[in-house]
Formats: sequence, C-alpha cells, structure tokens
Amino acid sequence: MQLTAKLTQLLPIQTGTGKNGEWKKQDIIVETDGQYPKKVCVSIWGDKINEGQLQIGNSLQIDFDIESREYNSKWYTDIKAWKIEVAGTGTQNTSDNTVNTDDFIPNGEDDILPF
Repeated sequence: MQLTAKLTQLLPIQTGTGKNGEWKKQDIIVETDGQYPKKVCVSIWGDKINEGQLQIGNSLQIDFDIESREYNSKWYTDIKAWKIEVAGTGTQNTSDNTVNTDDFIPNGEDDILPF
C-alpha cells in the first residue's frame, strides 16, 4: 500500500539486541491531507531509516505493509514502511494500491453523511 503525508513528529530511535543481532527502529507521525486529516504512526526498521528524508514538514511518499498480531488476548497493529521517498522526487508509481481521496469527495454537493 502507499500513503502520501506530511511528517509532523519524529519519535526517539529505539535500539536493541535480538536473536538476529542488533536492531533499530524509528517511529514517525505523519498527517494526511484532505478535509479530515488523519495522523498515522509509521515504523521504519534498520537501514531504511534515512535521516536526510526525515525532516519535520517534509511530504513523504511511504510504501508500507500493515500487520496485526495478538498478545494476551489483545490485538496490536503495526504499519511498517519498506520504502520512503520525499514526495515528488522519486519515480512515479502507478500501483493499483494507490488511493486518490479526491475521487471520494463530491464537488459542490451537500454533505449527506450522518456524522
């Protein structure tokens, strides 16, 4: 899947040692555009962390996977980035998973949603 959003916050880098050796993880908070912007926490692992791209205010194009897991009868969901580019600097991706939210917003019509 793919998301284009503005970087609003960098959380501290987390590091540790596992059975496969040293690891590091950077969580970032991005905000989508549109009438109802959403904040999303995205995890970046290992060598995919590029501090040059991760500047507050940058618009990022993020390719990611969503994964959920159960622990003690509770479910946790992670959004794991596998590719990040500053929006507008990479090659154009015409993937079928890209969602254009403008297609869902009626132009000039009254909002008929009940909430």
